Amino acid sequence: MAGGRGRHDREGGLFARLRRDTFAVQTVRSAAAATLSYVVALQLSSEPAPLTAPLTALLVVQVTLYSTVTTSLRRVNSVVVGVLIAIAFSAVVGLSWWSLALVILASLLVGRLVRVEEFIPEVAISAMLVLGVTQVSDTAWDRVLETLIGAVVGMLFNLVLAPPVWVDTAGDSIEDLARRMRLLLLDVADEFTGAPPVEQAATRLHEARRLDNDVADVDGALRTAEDSLRLNPRVKEGLLHRVVLRTGLDTLEICAVVLRVLARTLTDLAKHRNGHRLLPEPAALAIRETAQYTADALVSFAVLVTTQGSEGAEAAETRLAGELRAARACRDHAADRLLALALANPGRWQLYGALLTEIDRILDELDPEHRGHRLMEELDRRVRERSDRRRRLALRDRRETRRPARTDS
Repeated sequence: MAGGRGRHDREGGLFARLRRDTFAVQTVRSAAAATLSYVVALQLSSEPAPLTAPLTALLVVQVTLYSTVTTSLRRVNSVVVGVLIAIAFSAVVGLSWWSLALVILASLLVGRLVRVEEFIPEVAISAMLVLGVTQVSDTAWDRVLETLIGAVVGMLFNLVLAPPVWVDTAGDSIEDLARRMRLLLLDVADEFTGAPPVEQAATRLHEARRLDNDVADVDGALRTAEDSLRLNPRVKEGLLHRVVLRTGLDTLEICAVVLRVLARTLTDLAKHRNGHRLLPEPAALAIRETAQYTADALVSFAVLVTTQGSEGAEAAETRLAGELRAARACRDHAADRLLALALANPGRWQLYGALLTEIDRILDELDPEHRGHRLMEELDRRVRERSDRRRRLALRDRRETRRPARTDS
């Protein structure tokens, strides 16, 4: 019984992970839509193997509803144009190296004329694929029909079975980024308590620089989440969710930059000390304690940003506020220690001051009041941009309405 329950829990956990994997979900959705379009095309097309329909469905089905709506028309347009070009060539000439070259050239030129934007190569791809299977002009219009079937099935598939909302996936990415930053900050703080060689301090600097790649990966996941919130009837206050996540990632990105500067300060101090202890024990312990509370605050901030329930958000905000208070108290204690060191050895006062400044910047970025101001500014900016866009559209409509009709003289 216990073994069966454990296997059921593992299977349930695996299924939950697959549901939150964009690649897995997109793979299943694309395969289902392509298969369905092929079944429909078998009933409506006279071709024995209407493969153009599933091809078009694969191009149309997207990860999010917003990307489907915004790109489907351009994709369908590119596929149909490519099919028509291939039909025109196949009705006149067969498939050869020079006819293939002409098809590609014509497809790229026509694709730019019909403004399919980033899908210009798909015009040529569709033309080549169709040219390879369309050698008889009598079957040409069946290919157009198959393309329309694939497009319609793909779009209906996205509308009826709306793609999932990827907020949880983006939230996990943001929290993972905060935890990696926490570990790096703790490692950097530990270096201040010893006498690391310059090479070891430089390793921490390289680790901090690699955070840029992590931020870029999280930004990609967040863009998918933002798209999944747009035009989704299951989501209320989608703009608020998008802004909260975006401003949260912006804050962590700023903290990552400051953390990189902090690692640079560590490297510079290691060069000056040349193998000797970087800081006396009281000052080093004060810095490490400050870093511990600051590192914990990074994770609490990420949890606050990604938590959707009011109770969970309130608990995370309370925890963040306590960690920030403790970090600032430890920071003041560390400042007294560093000030005494700077007075005794004025040659390194700049490095000590930079160390405190970098800690202050991280604490200021994580402050809930600072976050509230940034969130309100971003919301106001988004609402203002939306109002300006509507105003311009209304003004253009009024101008077109008032434009006098031409009269023949």
